[in-house]
Amino acid sequence: MSSRADEQSAGATEAGRAMLGYEQARDELIEVVRRLEAGGTSLEESLALWERGEELAKVCRRWLEGARKRLDAALAEEDEESGENTAQ
Repeated sequence: MSSRADEQSAGATEAGRAMLGYEQARDELIEVVRRLEAGGTSLEESLALWERGEELAKVCRRWLEGARKRLDAALAEEDEESGENTAQ
């Protein structure tokens, strides 16, 4: 029964992760880190916070990687256009 609950939780986490914007994920990650650094939480709560922090860091990383790809594509397009203009 526990594995079924874990699967449902993982599915919900995956869906939540897909819906978070970069700023939301970053702000929540900052709060998670603040709570972990402050201490005073149980081991179980600390582990849950750490796991959430890892998920949020992945979300941020994906957003940043996507932004980098978009910038690279825009710069490559700009280079191609300037190369075509100088060749004419």
